[in-house]
Amino acid sequence: MHAVPKHIAPLVPVVHSHGRSAQEDPAWIRWLLISSAMATLVLLVIVPVVYVFCAAFSNGAVAYWETLTGDSDTLHAILLTLFVAPISVIANVIFGIAAAWTITRFRFPGRTLLTTIIDLPFAVSPVVAGLMFVLLFNQRDGYFGPLLKMGNIQVLHAWPAIVLATTFVTLPFVARELIPVMEAIGADEEIAAISLGANSWQMFWRVTVPNIKWGLLYGVILCNARAMGEFGAVYVVSGHRTGKTETMPIRVNTLFEGATAATYSSALAVASLLTLLALVTLFVKIALEHKTQEDLRQAAKSQEVE
Repeated sequence: MHAVPKHIAPLVPVVHSHGRSAQEDPAWIRWLLISSAMATLVLLVIVPVVYVFCAAFSNGAVAYWETLTGDSDTLHAILLTLFVAPISVIANVIFGIAAAWTITRFRFPGRTLLTTIIDLPFAVSPVVAGLMFVLLFNQRDGYFGPLLKMGNIQVLHAWPAIVLATTFVTLPFVARELIPVMEAIGADEEIAAISLGANSWQMFWRVTVPNIKWGLLYGVILCNARAMGEFGAVYVVSGHRTGKTETMPIRVNTLFEGATAATYSSALAVASLLTLLALVTLFVKIALEHKTQEDLRQAAKSQEVE
């Protein structure tokens, strides 16, 4: 070990830690904070979720299944949700990759504005977003109304409007997950691939996609969860026509407003299915986070060995 020269030693900062760890706090404070957090979690999350499932299965699994599949309107709402959500996710993947690539790989006037606009769906109420699409695609007095009427194209109160509204409210998820990832990895490997003779598609599929795969999957999961649970914007543009334009959240609202024991039970069944899909999404998210942490640890070990 080499000694630090005398003329350099005074420049070496000496850090004194005067903070104290959480373990040094009184035990009653720690237990109070932990108990408060757990009580809030149980009251606001666990109890409602458990109650929804218990109430939905109160008449048995057979009755639960018949409630979901025996009612043609409820079955249509489930199928419509499973039809709309993947389309919105695919659209968001294409937009998210393109936006993240543009923002992280180029410097141009308006770059900051583009980044801000991507967050606009987070700031705008979903109901307002739905109203914007009504103003655009209403055949009677909408901005694109004359063209739609001329071509006899139905957008509002049909599945295209539901897809547009759902895509709008989920627009930031994929892009916002990819932008920090692509900024962190940089463009060095992509430039190296191009310099070695790879074309653009080869560089994208063999270099870019493997580097962003976990961030992309994470964004897709969040986007899909939001798409299946969207209510406000879809409620405005769909016209909530039973058996035609109702998605699962809207179907829950319709059944709950029926104010009978049968419709209340059906509402709980559909709500439990939505909750189940949300829980599956949560577990997949946790698994991806664990996998990501494992990859980071392996990468750190590899760098230490090198």
